[in-house]
Amino acid sequence: MSARMVEATATARDYYNSNDADLFYYEIWGGEDIHIGIYRSADDEIARASFRTVATMAHMLVPVGSSAHIADFGAGYGGSARWLARAYSCRLSCVNLSEVQNERNRQMTKAAGLGHLIEVHDASFEHAPLPDESCDHVWSQDSLLHAGDRARVLEEADRVLKPGGTIIFTDPMQAGDCPEGVLSPVLDRLQLATLASIAFYREAARRLGWKELSVRDLTPHLVTHYTRVRQALAVRRDELVGRISEAYMDRMIAGLGAWVDAGARGHLAWGILHFRK
Repeated sequence: MSARMVEATATARDYYNSNDADLFYYEIWGGEDIHIGIYRSADDEIARASFRTVATMAHMLVPVGSSAHIADFGAGYGGSARWLARAYSCRLSCVNLSEVQNERNRQMTKAAGLGHLIEVHDASFEHAPLPDESCDHVWSQDSLLHAGDRARVLEEADRVLKPGGTIIFTDPMQAGDCPEGVLSPVLDRLQLATLASIAFYREAARRLGWKELSVRDLTPHLVTHYTRVRQALAVRRDELVGRISEAYMDRMIAGLGAWVDAGARGHLAWGILHFRK
């Protein structure tokens, strides 16, 4: 693994393993689902909107048989994996680097009675612990931005996918015409050096020989989601004092504001990308 990949992996693992981040994402961001939601209104519930993203992506995979094997790259607390297991009785391999998130995933999966269908791996998706051509689908939600080498992650997806298998993912990205340097406040929140773009992923898919099935630009939902999360944190801040550090909450409110501002200015992108191997 390159030095850049090692550093990015360590940064993301340390962040998501921290008590502050774990409680914030579990309590505020959506609990089981810690990704961007698809909203029907500006005051839609975060958890409901996040669930809607899962359902929308799952519908794009139909049909999924009970014999299917899906790899979830950056699975977080495993909400999507449990949704898919319940819906299709298929097998899931969650690949996630945060041991803290993974332990919550295992506990919730066991409580849901789905342990026989879902396996949780403490690992980076740059080196997924899965055999070659063992998966029918690769699934990922708002995780690839943390990769030290995003092209490498897609190469891993290509390695584990069976011929004809598909990858479906979302990722917070920069707009194609984003001016140089304007995203520094956005990147600083998660100690990122760059964001990818839709053009980047299309070119990476082209190099791998994948067929583009669908690219849905859903950028307005990114702005709504970060606005709603920021509002929820502000409303519950006093309740969370003593559990989440005030310094972390201050940084989060400022950081989320930077994402909202950048999105409103047209500098960010978000959507669902779907390709076939």
